[in-house]
Amino acid sequence: MSRTLIVSNRLPTKGQRTAEGFTFQPSEGSLATGLGSVYQADGNVWVGWPGLSVEEPAEQAQVTEQLRQDSMAPVFLTEDEIRDFYEGFSNSTLWPTFHYFSQYATYEQAHWEAYVAVNEKFCRAVLELAGPEDTVWVHDYQLLLLPEMLRQQRPEATIGFFLHIPFPSYELVRVLPWGAQLLRGMLGADLIGFHTFGYMHHFLSAVSQLLGLPSHNGQVETRTRTVLADAFPMGIDYGRYAEAAASEAARQHARTYRQALGHTRIVLSIDRLDYSKGIAQRLRAFELLLQRYPEWRGRVSLLMLVVPSRDQVAQYAALKEEIDELVGRINAQYSNIAWNPIHYFYRSFPPGELAALYRLADVALVTPVRDGMNLVAKEFIASKTDQRGVLILSERAGAAQELADALLINPTDTGQLVEALHEALHMPVEEQQTRMAALQALVQQYDVFAWTRLFLDRLTYSKIKQQTLATDTLDAPTRAQLLHDYRAAGQRLLLLDYDGTLVRFHGRPQDAYPREELLQLLGSLASDVRNQVVIISGRDRATLDGWLGHLPLHFVAEHGVWLRRAGEEWRPFQEGLRADWKRDIRPILEQYVSRTPGSAIEEKDYSLVWHYRRADAGLGAVRTRDLLHHLTFMTSNTDLQVLEGNKILEIKTAGINKGTAAAQWLGATQPGFILALGDDRTDEDIFAALPPGAYSLKVGPTPRSRARYSVASVAEVHKLLGSLCTSATLVAEPGPLG
Repeated sequence: MSRTLIVSNRLPTKGQRTAEGFTFQPSEGSLATGLGSVYQADGNVWVGWPGLSVEEPAEQAQVTEQLRQDSMAPVFLTEDEIRDFYEGFSNSTLWPTFHYFSQYATYEQAHWEAYVAVNEKFCRAVLELAGPEDTVWVHDYQLLLLPEMLRQQRPEATIGFFLHIPFPSYELVRVLPWGAQLLRGMLGADLIGFHTFGYMHHFLSAVSQLLGLPSHNGQVETRTRTVLADAFPMGIDYGRYAEAAASEAARQHARTYRQALGHTRIVLSIDRLDYSKGIAQRLRAFELLLQRYPEWRGRVSLLMLVVPSRDQVAQYAALKEEIDELVGRINAQYSNIAWNPIHYFYRSFPPGELAALYRLADVALVTPVRDGMNLVAKEFIASKTDQRGVLILSERAGAAQELADALLINPTDTGQLVEALHEALHMPVEEQQTRMAALQALVQQYDVFAWTRLFLDRLTYSKIKQQTLATDTLDAPTRAQLLHDYRAAGQRLLLLDYDGTLVRFHGRPQDAYPREELLQLLGSLASDVRNQVVIISGRDRATLDGWLGHLPLHFVAEHGVWLRRAGEEWRPFQEGLRADWKRDIRPILEQYVSRTPGSAIEEKDYSLVWHYRRADAGLGAVRTRDLLHHLTFMTSNTDLQVLEGNKILEIKTAGINKGTAAAQWLGATQPGFILALGDDRTDEDIFAALPPGAYSLKVGPTPRSRARYSVASVAEVHKLLGSLCTSATLVAEPGPLG
């Protein structure tokens, strides 16, 4: 029976070393709550660091046994690994880069090596526990390399990955010396989840720019698999927060706080100490509120909770000092005997007291400069049992994509933040309740349990779809059978695409001329009287004639427009083809060339082609989508069609394609052996036209295909064709499969 393994840097437990040994208490975070129903189910397990340095084997065995009873499996880290992997690469390189504070990022080779080593340690721990049918769900930025490491060891495994922090734009990813390796690590998963569509878009852009891998509708085509990227906004345990806020304990705490604070309005701010949270900007905005609107002096207080975090690190220590100074200065300037503008606590609060503060607050000020999601905003919403209160939310928090009924602000626009505070404090109760009701309905529906179910369901779906569409690699037994069938056949038909199949792609199409090795291979195959070798290409007939016309080959040019049998003249596939439509279409293509540096137009007898191989990858992808929609609209009621190939768009007469051309040879002969090779979407028509017993091979990194098998590269094609040439001289013998 298959199991699910959750893998994260930290286990959902708080460990403590005592005189008697070790004690562990469950964590109370939303992730631990949401995944509780998963990892605590029979046979499932959560793998991660227990939060303690435990290096003695006897103690490790003790901790392992204790955690096993709670469905957890520890990965033990040394002090050096905690320093270099966690505090070093994870929090001093990835965290600032992914939160758009690259000026704080460090690039230490030793930290990177520790990051790789710890990911490898996690990989070994998972492999010891996971069977081939199990599902592995990896979490967050500390383990970006783990999916690919697992994939290398378990190629057929079901692997999900979720990133809980922002994914930055390509321009920041490219700054990382190890950006490409990190992207490849993530692509080891079958499904990659992000909080927002924007983060997903940044990831796909980085994959395109740094790795050159295409994507469509969130699907990335790697060399072996299709990887799906999608957005899954994380929620909270709504019921838990609502019940806590409504409890008698929360009511009692709220009454105590209200007595201490008097009748002032309360603006609540809760954050961990971090430069990404916008805490100092928040304090300046509150100060400006008191300056700009003196009527709020003595009537409103900012209740600021800052949870200690990494305050030994220089940037964090400086931030702590700045916060202390701002709080001291504002209080010194505005406070009186009866009122303090800011109540500042540098410590964590227990959940019961937090529920009371949420309940008490008139306004929640959640204004990070950058945040993956920010669950404080959702916790505040769930806790407002009377639906009175206003959420002011940074538009740069992932939660802003969902919580449209909050007051959304730019956290670096101090003036806008001041006006939002003024508006929130003046907002009529009816409007507060209308907004809060809408927010609560959304947060309650999309809670953390729905998030967990949605991700795991989507992972199952993506794996099934991947397996359904995947093309088997041409392995050794299949290759041996192919060679046997080739030798045994009296008549053979070879349908060979040119660009991307027989030759690799070049920036300039004219540079893709055939080298001597290829000419010899094709000449050898074509000279065998049992073979019909057909070059079936999008190239124009003049180019094919010039490069290959001296060989006894058959040709299909311009994706099926022109046909020529060996020794004969070129003839059109269909009589009466028109080219007058070009005068309407060409100006459109010229417009896109003028807007897309590096793109070009190729004109053939009965078709036009827009090339963008030399254009910027990101711009080319955007322009292609626009142009494709434009051309599809223009040709919708005509006899034209738009074909999308490898870095090209081609416009030509509908009904003429490589598949209909291939059918010419299939109908005229009865070959005992058929081999078709192609690399892009235009070749799918060939594969679809072939009988079931034919050998169809997709070339290159795109695994989804109608082809039966795939080979990795042009070099592999040359090896296969060379094997055909060699095997032709051998006597047919019983095949390896029968």
